[in-house]
Amino acid sequence: MERALRPARAVTFVYFVLNGTLLGMWVVQIPAIEDQVGIGHAALGGFLVLLGVGAFAGMQFGGRLSDRLGTRTVVPLAGVLCSVTLVLPGLAREPWALGAALLVFGFGNGTLDVSMNAHAVQVEKAYQRPVMSAFHATFSVGGVLAALAGAAAIDIGWGPATTLTTAAGVGVIVALTSARGLLPAAPATPEADADGEPEAQNRAVPPRIWLLAVLALLIMLCEGAANDWSVLHLKTVLGAPESTAAFAYGAFAATMTVGRLLADRVSARFGPVAVLRYGSALAAVGITLVALSPWIWAALAGWALFGLGLSGCVPQLFSAAGHADPAAAGTNVSRVAGLGYIGMLAGPAVIGWMTHLMPLNHTFLLPALFCAAAAAAAGILRSPSDRPRTVELTS
Repeated sequence: MERALRPARAVTFVYFVLNGTLLGMWVVQIPAIEDQVGIGHAALGGFLVLLGVGAFAGMQFGGRLSDRLGTRTVVPLAGVLCSVTLVLPGLAREPWALGAALLVFGFGNGTLDVSMNAHAVQVEKAYQRPVMSAFHATFSVGGVLAALAGAAAIDIGWGPATTLTTAAGVGVIVALTSARGLLPAAPATPEADADGEPEAQNRAVPPRIWLLAVLALLIMLCEGAANDWSVLHLKTVLGAPESTAAFAYGAFAATMTVGRLLADRVSARFGPVAVLRYGSALAAVGITLVALSPWIWAALAGWALFGLGLSGCVPQLFSAAGHADPAAAGTNVSRVAGLGYIGMLAGPAVIGWMTHLMPLNHTFLLPALFCAAAAAAAGILRSPSDRPRTVELTS
């Protein structure tokens, strides 16, 4: 059984790497595109909001489409859409064109993100054991590939348009050639109600889904804060050299990746509640150490613990949302992922606003509070429908 599922698992890894690579190719080209369009860092922040708005809309669209047409249809099409729209920021010469390009690229990215996560839920269900965290780990691998490819393109003198067009072409080929390995399961078709509308569209969203979404917002807000403020913390608060300060994000990202590679085994043995509860608690300890320590080495250790603790939390939330209702797996994942993405975008802004009121290191006590709240609420992952599955996974 597991051998028959290996192709589906392998191509799911491919789409996660693809998504991470496409997004990373844009990130690598940001400085060049800033110069090309003639904007500064402050203006770029506003354009990144448009990227987030597009991603949120794409997640909602992609989730519903995945439930209607099936992920085997939507995932490769979303991969093509995300690849093609990556070209647009490289072609922009005016600020308005860049804003429109990022809005469209964000939509493609969001559509691919939620549809591949919905397919990952299908694969996990077929495996009958946790595999979601490993998929999320390979997204980070895509970012590494993008950094290497982007650096090579810069070395040979390619501009943003040439680099992103080439990456888009490769992305289209990968998205289409990998489609055959996706699971062929058709989407569940809900029965019509008396008004002729599908029951799944009429019934209210279970409160548990919104609670999972709120937890995703809190956890991903913490991730966003680490992405944008970890290096600045070591440099401006502790006075570390730039070369040393860079290790703050490196420590966070490295333990995040390693943790996600290990989280599936931990979840299979101890259950998703334990991963969220103790992972969030460990993250709270790590970021508290960052907030209070006057020593660079201790702060680096704190960022490493923060990444390790957070690493398995979001995959558990996505998995729980997808398994809650097979007929609305994509839609539920889009709700949790969408609200979580808002948290990822809001995290840096919230920390930045708080620096007007207190020192930067003290603002990290807010993520510590959010991690503690997530640990306290971890029981939301345990539901009557989950208990038989948990027993099976842990036996």
